[in-house]
This record gives sequence, structure tokens and C-alpha cells, in this order.
Amino acid sequence: MSYKKESKLSNYDKHKENPFLKEAVEQIQHNIVKKYKSTGGTSQSAILQAVNSDGELVGHTSFIRQIEVDEEQFTKIYLAQFSSFWNLKTQAIRVFGYIMTKLIPRQDTFMFFLDECMEYTGYKGKNSIYIGLTSLVENNIIARGRNDSHYFINPMVAFNGDRVTFAKLI
Repeated sequence: MSYKKESKLSNYDKHKENPFLKEAVEQIQHNIVKKYKSTGGTSQSAILQAVNSDGELVGHTSFIRQIEVDEEQFTKIYLAQFSSFWNLKTQAIRVFGYIMTKLIPRQDTFMFFLDECMEYTGYKGKNSIYIGLTSLVENNIIARGRNDSHYFINPMVAFNGDRVTFAKLI
């Protein structure tokens, strides 16, 4: 009879820094593509100026470009690492749903609150939450932080924001 050792969250190290960061920055730098877009009508010569009879500037106008944005909260899931989700337990999928609500734009850390996660997932007991967290850590989607409420997201799997800007700030 084979015995499978139970995996526990406490079996995994706590980290002061994101353990995924070095590899993530290298991959992001490797995948950067520069694209250029012409922005006609925004040069200094395109600005209209009002000048009085003495040649003094009394006013000016400029062009303002209106853009539309979707303000719905989102997290990007990257296809190259999507296979990380294949072996997740059901509890991990639910816990990951909660984690996505905690991600702050352009940050690789998040705060985890057990009571909030239980409310979000609908689980009545802590055990299901810890099974989910352990599965996410085992599959390198998240890593434990300094304490039980601090975690790191693997930015190669999921991220809220622009990874290129994030990588340049490191």
C-alpha cells in the first residue's frame, strides 16, 4: 500500500521578496516589443495661440483626446502559463477567485484575509481554504509572504496591470 504524504501550507517557505520575480523580469524583458503610433496634431505648431496687438500671448487652445476605458476590475491571466491551472483542486479555483479581487494594479503582493475568503468562496470551514492555498502554492501561482496574510502572485501567471512597466520599476 502506498502512502501519500499530505501537503500542508506550512510545508512551504515564507518569503520576504517575491520568489517568482527574477525569472519573471527576465521573461518579460525577453518578450518586450516596441510599437509606435503616430499622434498627429499634437506638436507645438498645432496649438492655437491668441496674441494681442502688442504681441503678448493672451490665450491658447490645445487638442484634447478623449479615451474610453472599462473600469471593471480585472486581472490578466497569461496563456503561456495557463497549464499551471490544470492540476488545481476545486478549492484552489475558488480561493484564486478571491485572490483576484485582492490584487492591486502594478503590485505583485496581496493581503489575504481568511474571513473575507470564506465569505467570497462560501466555504464554512478553514480547511477548504487551506487546501486551496496549498494547491496554489504547489503549482507556483502564489507564494507565501512574511506572515500568514501576506502573499506574492506569480506575475508570469496572473497580474493586474502592465508587466513591462512593473519590470522596469524593479
